[in-house]
Amino acid sequence: MTFDNLLFQVEGGVARLTLNRPQTLNSFTTAMHEEMRSVLREVRDQPAIRCLLITGSGRGFCAGQDLGDRTVSGQSGPADLGDSVERYYNPMIRCIMTLPKPVICAVNGVAAGAGASLALACDIVLAARSASFVQVFCKIGLVPDSGGTWNLPRAVGLPRARGLALLGDKLSAEQAESWGMIWRCVDDDDLLPEALRLARHLATQPTRGLGETKRLLLESAGNSLHRQLELEMETMRALGRSADYREGVAAFLEKRAPNFTGE
Repeated sequence: MTFDNLLFQVEGGVARLTLNRPQTLNSFTTAMHEEMRSVLREVRDQPAIRCLLITGSGRGFCAGQDLGDRTVSGQSGPADLGDSVERYYNPMIRCIMTLPKPVICAVNGVAAGAGASLALACDIVLAARSASFVQVFCKIGLVPDSGGTWNLPRAVGLPRARGLALLGDKLSAEQAESWGMIWRCVDDDDLLPEALRLARHLATQPTRGLGETKRLLLESAGNSLHRQLELEMETMRALGRSADYREGVAAFLEKRAPNFTGE
């Protein structure tokens, strides 16, 4: 698959998606959204793909929306920003967060606006030491979108989320790690090798079990303890019949490395 705004390759069960508009810090346009939709559909539907890695090209990860791609001129009437959120950003975030496969994000530079929200929607976030996160919405009279108002307070707590969203201050990768917003901050030269190492590891693990773990963690935010206990029981029952569970137990008893197939 070849695209104008993305780079996409699959190797060893890992799909590597690179946002590729470096001249605009990989900001989103309608065309880029359409390509993103195609890629995410491919990742979801191909059993051979067992982990997704998202990163950016150039000196930035993603600067959010390309404002030059939106019509805000008074000549055409008020812009309906909700339309692009509904048609593009919301489906993208829903797809990533409900994808039954692990998603790693390697933040290689600034992640601003929807770019920061995109990173927070991923399962494991690594960031280069030079990277940063910025909630820029407050500077142009908007609110955090792409799940920002949902994921940010759950990642850093409500007081810090309020400060970041209302002030728009830049948060360094090191501070993001300290606050628990990301998994790890690494040296710039180590970012991609470490992200690929994690992705290749996850691509060899019991994919179905990892996907169900993602689902239960996501659903726990709106469930009672009793409902969550029921979901755990139901899911354990189903996974206990899976090929990967049988392989995992057999490998443990035979004192060998397991060969998981994702089934």
